[in-house]
Amino acid sequence: MYFADRADAGRRLAARLGHLQGRDVVVLGLPRGGVPVAAEVAEALGAPLDICLVRKLGVPSRPELAMGAVGEGGVRVVNEQVVRDAGVTGRDLAAVEERERAVMAERARLYRGSRRPVPLEGRTVVVVDDGLATGATALAACRAVRAGGAARIVLAVPVAPHGWTARLAGEADETVAVHAPEGFYAVGQFYREFDQTPDAEVVDRLDRNRAARGPAVRHTAVRIPVGDLELRGDLALPDGAAGLVLFAHGSGSGRHSPRNRAVAGALNRAGLGTLLFDLLTEAEAADRARVFDTPLLAGRLGRAAAWSAGWPATEGLPRGYFGASTGAAAALWAAAEPDDDVAAVVSRGGRPDLAGERLAAVRAPTLLVVGGSDDLVLDLNRRAGALLRCESRLEVVPGAGHLFEEPGALEEVAALAADWFTGRFGAAGNGRDQ
Repeated sequence: MYFADRADAGRRLAARLGHLQGRDVVVLGLPRGGVPVAAEVAEALGAPLDICLVRKLGVPSRPELAMGAVGEGGVRVVNEQVVRDAGVTGRDLAAVEERERAVMAERARLYRGSRRPVPLEGRTVVVVDDGLATGATALAACRAVRAGGAARIVLAVPVAPHGWTARLAGEADETVAVHAPEGFYAVGQFYREFDQTPDAEVVDRLDRNRAARGPAVRHTAVRIPVGDLELRGDLALPDGAAGLVLFAHGSGSGRHSPRNRAVAGALNRAGLGTLLFDLLTEAEAADRARVFDTPLLAGRLGRAAAWSAGWPATEGLPRGYFGASTGAAAALWAAAEPDDDVAAVVSRGGRPDLAGERLAAVRAPTLLVVGGSDDLVLDLNRRAGALLRCESRLEVVPGAGHLFEEPGALEEVAALAADWFTGRFGAAGNGRDQ
């Protein structure tokens, strides 16, 4: 008996991993039993916690005997010797794999909800389980993590059989075990308490880690091709981003707008990705006719959205538009395009009236936010709102002017936008899963 329970095992395992402190580390727990262990490791390293979904392929007549494993990303590991010795046919193997992949997909929805997996590309990934027996699931986990772009893989367990590293065929760059005894029969024999970990505990551990750390945000300077031009942008992606918001700036503004950057930061803290980019080049921005050319700006916003749909880091994310001032017209114009699948639109102090008759074609849920002291724009938004045929709402920020410079005004805009996007992105993600 080595460990009181999984939490005790996790703390003792974390003590062996102190050399990873301060690195760009992600900790992945194998559900369900590996997650409480991984949570202790993640807390000690100050690292984000996520799950590594792997399912054992059990022999049909002896489900406890592993003949292989499957993991996310199409990873598949099969022990041909066990398959032959057990007399498992190809049809039997395929049936077991299909069943386990269905369970894996359901577990992903249960544990992560609308959140995407924490990005692994270029990072050190610590794969944690509560123990290692045959090594099949650990092998599949390492391959899945490698396929996810991890730069370095550390496989860490509280207990494993003597000589266990030979079973991994070099799949992990580093292996760590607190104990590796000769007399090994089952993982549970080394724990005083080894009850099955409930799903609710897995979700709770993930939520607590996220709440304690807040999402880590990765900033990337990007260039978006638009015909013969390239538009410069700043892409910010929190770990597990639930969606991506593209900003359409108002006249005379760009990706460096302090107001839009403040809103973008609040959206990032709420777990949403943001793309702030210049709709015009420096030379074009000097031409006032282009600054107010709504069809031109909308077309470029749509192309940026299409680019983000194919960019590896943002592929598959629900998308939203945040338009400020005249940029709101561009956002709504783009959203009215028949092939635009934007999930939500938010207008801040916008001029939706400049989208004219296109407003009736907008399908995405639209939130109009206007300052209570911005009388002219408030009237224009009321008129425009009456033309919308989609789900829409007008929110008035009391006492705020056109630029929302009053204390707390911009923070209220950001909170309204975060709530609007988060709710609609969740619905869009659920629709994509069906």
